[in-house]
Amino acid sequence: MAESSHKYETVAVSQTDQALGATGAAKDKIKRLVVSVATAASSTCSIKDGSGSAIVITAANTPIGVYVVDFGEGIISASGAWSVTTGAGATAIAIGDFT
Repeated sequence: MAESSHKYETVAVSQTDQALGATGAAKDKIKRLVVSVATAASSTCSIKDGSGSAIVITAANTPIGVYVVDFGEGIISASGAWSVTTGAGATAIAIGDFT
């Protein structure tokens, strides 16, 4: 699939398990995650595969800045929709193929 055909979804501050895509499903793919940290003390951001365990992308006290995490060809969800959780000091943009 060409890079230009990937979708993106924004995730605002203080979101908990925001599903990526209209419904999200197993086999959805995250290609890249861009995390913007505005407040270091509450800069957490994590992703989750379905009901699995959270995968920390940025931890609390991550310095202010923009962090781009490139997953190469992408990581594919095995058990449900990818979801993103952000702290009060971080926003995110997820790029990939979401249902």
